[in-house]
Amino acid sequence: MTYPGFADSNIRVEKKREWANLITYSEKLADVLYDENHPFKPQRAKVFLELLRRYNLLDERFDRVVEPQKVEEEILYLFHEREYVEVLKRAELGPDLEVLKRGIGTEDNPIFKGMFDFAFGCVSCTFTCFREIVEENVVFAFNPFGGFHHAERGFAMGFCYLNDVAVVGKYFRKRGKRFAIIDMDAHHGNGTQDAFYEDNGVLTISIHESGTTSFPGGGSEHELGNYEGYGYNVNIPIPAGCDDDAYLYSFQSIVPPLIKAFSPDFLVVLVGTDIHKDDPLSNLNVTAGGFKKALESLKGTCEKVVALGAGGYSISKSPALWACAYSVFTGREVVDQFAGLIGGMMYGPELDLISFLKEEPVSGKGKEACMRSVERVVNFVKERVFPIFGLK
Repeated sequence: MTYPGFADSNIRVEKKREWANLITYSEKLADVLYDENHPFKPQRAKVFLELLRRYNLLDERFDRVVEPQKVEEEILYLFHEREYVEVLKRAELGPDLEVLKRGIGTEDNPIFKGMFDFAFGCVSCTFTCFREIVEENVVFAFNPFGGFHHAERGFAMGFCYLNDVAVVGKYFRKRGKRFAIIDMDAHHGNGTQDAFYEDNGVLTISIHESGTTSFPGGGSEHELGNYEGYGYNVNIPIPAGCDDDAYLYSFQSIVPPLIKAFSPDFLVVLVGTDIHKDDPLSNLNVTAGGFKKALESLKGTCEKVVALGAGGYSISKSPALWACAYSVFTGREVVDQFAGLIGGMMYGPELDLISFLKEEPVSGKGKEACMRSVERVVNFVKERVFPIFGLK
């Protein structure tokens, strides 16, 4: 199989080494700054790698960290409008009316140095992960610079300029691959939903805070897809204040059964950490333990997984939750081999990952109302979607 813009190079995984896991990483991408006060911090990826090393989650026999080469620009037009990409490329020269009309130059989507290269680099990272999974070089691939699910065909939204999930997904759909997208980000993946809304070769499941209280709105359980894609777009909106019990009930009732019934070639999991109770940009009460249990319920549903970082706005807790995800998908135990010896490593309050994963669940006064709400959504999905997949 040939790919656009990828020459044979040392980033390709050597099958003779029997690599099992892959992480795409670029120091250049990690050093990007949207704005001093912007909540999205690409440096999360650097902290993530440091945590993997501290907690003995990287194994040089089976893991590889690679810096990808760029794909050809033409791949972007599988999803994005050509005119939009041209506007995005020239936006650094200064805002004009067309730039602003495309959602660029706003508080959420500021213009910054290297903006297009950053967004395009993130697409390339996701492409590398998909490619190595498709070529069966690895069984698990993680891109902490991925999951920009809000970007639309011709519009930047929610810190997202190019939609790597849609672009790369479209490329591999054209090559006959079937996959399931499990979007755990606290915010509905509107751009990704639009990309595959009529496609029965992609099962898209988004579990997110209800659009009535959270950006970008929408994401109702009634949005089920169109034409051949009807029933293949599943939304699980959950109310603000939703705790571990309500979250896990929603997730485990719907996600694993549908994946197994769909039987994809691989999974794409957006491990958005903004579902955590302390995230500043969402209103959920999910703990690290609840996050971990949700991921564990995916084990056994599909052998091959691509994980994408997606949202998460705590510079310490978001990478810690990614490290938790890495441990779940690789089947490795979290072991603190440098306890008490890491002064200055973390960006923000230092965090004991082992204790963090044991934090106590939080339940608010609205627990009963939350459970009634999620039960209604689960019953709706089971009634409308499950029969399409032969489930009861």
